[in-house]
Amino acid sequence: MDEIFTKKVQAAAVAGWWTLLIAFCILLIQWLMYLFVMTGQPAEMLCLWGEGMTWQEIRTIWLWGMVVYKLTIIFMAFVVIWLTIWSRQLAKK
Repeated sequence: MDEIFTKKVQAAAVAGWWTLLIAFCILLIQWLMYLFVMTGQPAEMLCLWGEGMTWQEIRTIWLWGMVVYKLTIIFMAFVVIWLTIWSRQLAKK
């Protein structure tokens, strides 16, 4: 029973690391899109966000979204690190 549980915890840790890798890739793509959109400031983006939006409002909302996403990734990283350490401790026993 302990061996099965240890393997499940290790599998969860590995899945967590893959999830963090994917989340980091999404963050990188989002950051590149931010740079592309904010330097070009295409008129189509104002249409997508709706009438009455300014570039300053879009920039503020986008940056707050990035902050929330990064905080979520940091929390996930703590959980994955804890799972990894826990699985190694279980494997030692």
